[in-house]
Amino acid sequence: MLNEILPDHVNPQTLIMKKFFLFFLFFDCIVFVVTSSAQSKIDSSQSSADSKDLFESDDVLHIRLSGNIRDLMNDRSDNPQYHPLILSYNDNNGTLLSMQAKTRGHFRRTMGNCTYPPLLLQFTKNDTLSSSIFSGQNKLKLVMPCRGDDYVVREWLVYKIYNLITPKSFGARLVSIELNDTKRKKITPPFYGILLEEEQQMAQRNHCVLIKQQMRPEQTESDAFLTMAVFEYMIGNTDWSVQYQNIKLLAADSNAVPIAVPYDFDHAGVVDAPYAKPAEELQMSSVRERRYRGYCMPDMKVFDKTIAMYNNLRTGIYKLYTDCPLLDIKYVKATIQYFDEFYQTINNPVALQKEFGYPCNKNGTGNVVIKGLKNE
Repeated sequence: MLNEILPDHVNPQTLIMKKFFLFFLFFDCIVFVVTSSAQSKIDSSQSSADSKDLFESDDVLHIRLSGNIRDLMNDRSDNPQYHPLILSYNDNNGTLLSMQAKTRGHFRRTMGNCTYPPLLLQFTKNDTLSSSIFSGQNKLKLVMPCRGDDYVVREWLVYKIYNLITPKSFGARLVSIELNDTKRKKITPPFYGILLEEEQQMAQRNHCVLIKQQMRPEQTESDAFLTMAVFEYMIGNTDWSVQYQNIKLLAADSNAVPIAVPYDFDHAGVVDAPYAKPAEELQMSSVRERRYRGYCMPDMKVFDKTIAMYNNLRTGIYKLYTDCPLLDIKYVKATIQYFDEFYQTINNPVALQKEFGYPCNKNGTGNVVIKGLKNE
């Protein structure tokens, strides 16, 4: 059970350094993620608190969750209950938002796997909410640290990569979180988390509807599927399948061909979380090993448009890492090298045929469907 909010393995000196760094980050800096929309916000020095769109800004948002934190964190059963909380954030107005939260997920929710379980936040609709940065929000997923919040920052950047690639992607906001256990009068030092855009809002933003029925990847829109599948290959993620897990389907209407939208990237090789392992069925040694998991397309010319797009985005993708002050320089260098290997593959016809033609190999594992664990 979670008897203390602060895990025993956390180094106090590390926490002091994090608090010192976060102080200057919140009040003197912003996260320099270079996209056209984010750059305009940097130039105008617009604070995250002034934005009515929670997911438009790339500034780190500081939030505090107050309530019976221990009971919430320990409620990791198959049927977790909502627990009342108060959320406050750095808007300089002392805004307090009433809400409730419960644990979610499967692997990261299971006691013993992660320090903190992921949460589902549900807001109480009132005038205070409508005048806050969370205006229009109903439910939000909150990604919490599993084995250290460095991996949270890494996963957040993966969402930002896909935001560069297509608007049909989930908005993600990096937050610094304090947990205030009001019953035990304990407050954690701040750590990083990710607020994720609710799927219905993501669909509405793209003038689409969500498609709930199960489909094979061949039934989805082919260009969008290639965009998604090559992206998953680039980041080294095999923890997905259109039929079962970590993919949402959008369509212009219920009769249109659906578009596959990925999410949940903590098992990606580029994140390299210590608990991440490829599915045994794939016969892979590490999540850092890449495996293209699209369906069989013998003619490599179908990838030409997708490859051209990724080549055009190369500079922007690299800048997400080189311009982010929250990353260790060794990790930045290793990630650039990891992406260099991807670009060497897609621009080499022989390597491209070997990697992207793998699903056509009847003796390989390219057509293994990952069913995953329980639905959230």
